[in-house]
Amino acid sequence: MAEQQGKVYLVGAGPGDVAYLTVKAYGLLTGAEVLVYDALVDEQLLECVPPDCLKLDVGKRGGKPSTPQTEINQLLVQHCQAGKQVVRLKSGDPFIFGRCTSEIAALKAAKCEFEVVPGISSALAAPLLAGIPLTDPVMSRGFAVVTAHEPEALDWEALSRLETLVILMGGQNLGEILHQLLRYGRSRFTPIAIIRWAGTPNQQIWTGQLCNILETTAGISLSPVVIVIGEVVRLRQYLQSETIHSNDLIPAAMISPTLPLAGKTVLVTRSVGQSSQFSDRLTAVGAKVIEMPALEIGPPSSWSDLDHAIASLSQFDWLILTSTNGVEYFFARLTAQGQDARALAKVKIAVVGEKTAQCLQQQGLQPDFIPPNFVADSLVEKFPETLLGKNILFPRVESGGREVLVKEFSAKGAEVTEVAAYQSCCPSSIPEAAKSALQNHQVDIITFASSKTVQFFCQIFEREFDNCLADELKDVCIASIGPQTSKTCHTLFGRVDVEAEEYTLDGLTQAIVKKYEV
Repeated sequence: MAEQQGKVYLVGAGPGDVAYLTVKAYGLLTGAEVLVYDALVDEQLLECVPPDCLKLDVGKRGGKPSTPQTEINQLLVQHCQAGKQVVRLKSGDPFIFGRCTSEIAALKAAKCEFEVVPGISSALAAPLLAGIPLTDPVMSRGFAVVTAHEPEALDWEALSRLETLVILMGGQNLGEILHQLLRYGRSRFTPIAIIRWAGTPNQQIWTGQLCNILETTAGISLSPVVIVIGEVVRLRQYLQSETIHSNDLIPAAMISPTLPLAGKTVLVTRSVGQSSQFSDRLTAVGAKVIEMPALEIGPPSSWSDLDHAIASLSQFDWLILTSTNGVEYFFARLTAQGQDARALAKVKIAVVGEKTAQCLQQQGLQPDFIPPNFVADSLVEKFPETLLGKNILFPRVESGGREVLVKEFSAKGAEVTEVAAYQSCCPSSIPEAAKSALQNHQVDIITFASSKTVQFFCQIFEREFDNCLADELKDVCIASIGPQTSKTCHTLFGRVDVEAEEYTLDGLTQAIVKKYEV
């Protein structure tokens, strides 16, 4: 069998958010065997690679230790010659201040196959996302892009005459940039914009003039930033959308600092595969979202009890479904047993929660009863008919579920058959982006949509970190979807800071927004 041929892809990561990756770049990440990435690459992009992908951080950041370029070159050659598919992920575009020349030279010398994949440079994306056009028929007939990493190497006399100037890596040398432009005759009233973390939910923009921008940004860490200088900056106020609807799914990088959760990082702990829509809601109101699944859902240890119940559906008066997981696993097993929704023709169905009802509707069925407030506590209390003598089928989580519901049904005279339809467990690993954010105290809000996510989050935290949970999260907002989840939060964290008034993900989003909106 022929050995696999290695190849290195020098890939542009774009300005930050995964939404701005090219389709080809995303495809290469999902199939990468080795990922060699820079410091400014957004950590969420690292989650695109396969779980067994070797990830190597070779980032270069000013003032911090960095991997020598010769060592990076050697890593690329080494893994390519080992037959690996290597993605060298660079912020922005690889050929715009991407230091590709040395890496390509090393690959060619070693006869390694390589390909360069373009990305969107922050020099172009940052002004656009800030609402600043780099060209205009009147104000700007062209622009130049420079790096101010070494300002003494630039021809400031020539640069000062350009209508529009875009400067990368200039935050630490802002004072020198202003000095040189003013020295060579640029008006002190020339508009300037500074865009930090362009293309991410943390994007911030400061505008002013050459004479006052230093005062405006005093005490602020200006890294990473893109600086735009020229009359086109004045167009920003005219080119921004005046209306942002709360239900619009806005690309992360388009978020204005005026949105209620702008600048806030939210850790979402829903189960694997269930967090994306919730994350979209939070992103739409300005948050940077990091997903940390604290719950894994899978089949029960045995299907026998559920199979027996399915074979005897005609004996039951009611089917109780309290979660989307219960719906999905019950109907999947119903299909596996050669039956479909028609088997439930004589069985009434009660569900807890709006999402559970929607999930049931996707099966072509309407629930006969949904308790008010979308909580299981009101299921028995508000049940639409007498429970005495009723046979109830309750497919549920195999272990760790609430026992009180069964006791309450039984106390009312119902005969309840509990069957395991699925199992939930604590994940064995934590995404790197979530781990890094927790370690570096970059999380502002943690959301919990069930008691189990609270319990498993605490288990994960104790397993991954040696620090005291209460101390580490003392400044983090704990947000709960409802009373039962809040009760568990109080037990394990000693507090709850936000509880949804309507016990849904929309309700939880609204409660968080209400806390932070000005």
